[in-house]
Amino acid sequence: MCAATCDTFCGNTTNYSNLNFSDGMAGLVRIAYEEYTNLFDKRSDPRVEDWPLMDSPWPTLVMVGSYLYLVMFLGPKIMENRKPFKLNNVLVVYNAMQTLFSLIMFSEHLMSGWLLDYSYACQPVDYSTNPTALRMANLCWWYYLSKLTEFCDTIFFVMRKKDNQITLLHLYHHSLTPIETWVCVKFLAGGHGTFSNLVNNFVHIIMYTYYMISAMGPQYQKYLWWKQHLTTLQLAQFTVVFFHSAQVLFFDCGYPKTIALFLLVHSTIFFFLFFDFYKKAYEREEERKKKMQKALEDQLNGNDIKKIE
Repeated sequence: MCAATCDTFCGNTTNYSNLNFSDGMAGLVRIAYEEYTNLFDKRSDPRVEDWPLMDSPWPTLVMVGSYLYLVMFLGPKIMENRKPFKLNNVLVVYNAMQTLFSLIMFSEHLMSGWLLDYSYACQPVDYSTNPTALRMANLCWWYYLSKLTEFCDTIFFVMRKKDNQITLLHLYHHSLTPIETWVCVKFLAGGHGTFSNLVNNFVHIIMYTYYMISAMGPQYQKYLWWKQHLTTLQLAQFTVVFFHSAQVLFFDCGYPKTIALFLLVHSTIFFFLFFDFYKKAYEREEERKKKMQKALEDQLNGNDIKKIE
């Protein structure tokens, strides 16, 4: 990209220096457009160019922007003077479907390479049209689509007026992952980076199962003692992805090291965001337990006094 820019402007320094402001801006716009076309038409994976939503990043960006506007501004405004919706049955069905979707994708990630064929040290992207490579590429597209369906997580929070659940971590995660997965399908539909998809699907099987049971009603709360361990599992997910991605920096199999570096940064950011959430949630839970214990002790002490009297 830098070379193309230099070829255009550095080839004739005299003409470039004589450009007026309007010509210079027009040239920059032209070059930007050429680089955009070159990137998305010539450097992308030709196997996916005709797939739905893969022609351009703009539909995905518009959907992400619309999602943020809906859950941060329009949705809360609509719900401002309304009672929260009771969506227990809807949530049970939704979370059951997400659990099943994650289970199928987890199985497909294994069968498309990670069970037997892929190297856990460094795995290049197979851009061929053999059935296994196409199976993984197709799976990457479905994984991208799953991130769009997860917008419903936040929409349900808005409809139920669970504003405390719509945290910076939640919005960052749900708005960034559709863009990341679109890029992966467009340019890297397979290879080393799909390991994070595999691990994420495993975590989501457990996570959406938890949400499904939680939506079933108070009588099922006794089965949800493992909530704290779910966040621990998410922290473990980013730790495993970090070390798995770091291997590409030491083993050269043709997988882009820049993407591996991005995955390192990405997993680090998510680790600390989830750790901060974990610490705050754990502190709140500990505080709640202490208050309950103190209330129980006060009650027992009061009963003892009455017996003595």
